[in-house]
Amino acid sequence: MPKTANPTPLSSNATHPEAIDEKQLLQRLAAVEALHAGAGTPGEREAAAAARDRIRARLESLKAEDPPVEYTFTTADVWSRSLLTATMRRYGIRPYRYPRQRRTTVMAKVPVRFVDEVLWPQFLANSKLLKEYLAEATKRVIDTGMQADSSEAEVAPEPAGFVQDAPGRSVIKDD
Repeated sequence: MPKTANPTPLSSNATHPEAIDEKQLLQRLAAVEALHAGAGTPGEREAAAAARDRIRARLESLKAEDPPVEYTFTTADVWSRSLLTATMRRYGIRPYRYPRQRRTTVMAKVPVRFVDEVLWPQFLANSKLLKEYLAEATKRVIDTGMQADSSEAEVAPEPAGFVQDAPGRSVIKDD
């Protein structure tokens, strides 16, 4: 998405007071990064850049004492994969996958301590924020664009003779 001077929020807080707009999401992501870098003033552009530089420096120092290990990361969906690869690239880590691996698999050579202390906790925190944002945006689009009820489907009682004969497959057996 191209950057603009005044990005248009993806939500209107007047109609959805709990809504997170794109600017708030970016501020929260910067705060998560600053938290993992140990910064005192998260959210500001300079602080985020300094935090990224501190994390990169930490990665380089860890490589000397804790040699990189090849990790296999398995993500649940395309959004998680995109977030993980972007987080890796942000710190100079090269994500890759081998032929015949699923597109949701990401490989990388990274020091164990960096994964445990920085990369994975930061990815999980950012993933939670992104999923909340996407769920809210999806609900808002359905509610306003389709003017339809997007609540969960009701749980109906099982009919007599209902049997699950294989995972994900149910049948009604006549006796």
